[in-house]
Amino acid sequence: MKQAYTFTPSPMVCSRRITLELDGDVIESVEFFGGCPGNLTGISRLVKGRKAGEVIALLEGVHCGPKPTSCPDQLASALKEILKKRETSA
Repeated sequence: MKQAYTFTPSPMVCSRRITLELDGDVIESVEFFGGCPGNLTGISRLVKGRKAGEVIALLEGVHCGPKPTSCPDQLASALKEILKKRETSA
């Protein structure tokens, strides 16, 4: 079953919002609002069709220069939050 989610990155990164759609645990789409359009469109295309856990493992901990996080890391955080909410509501 497809479900849409909206995530506000925290701490702030260049993207102000991330929207994603999952079909079960498979990523159907990701859209970043703000940030570097080329890189974030590329990431969105690369993660489409992958399982959330796989994307978390790939992107978690990616830093942007001296910042402690990044847009890809925030996508991993969003996916972790979604999976955690699903576990607690099941």
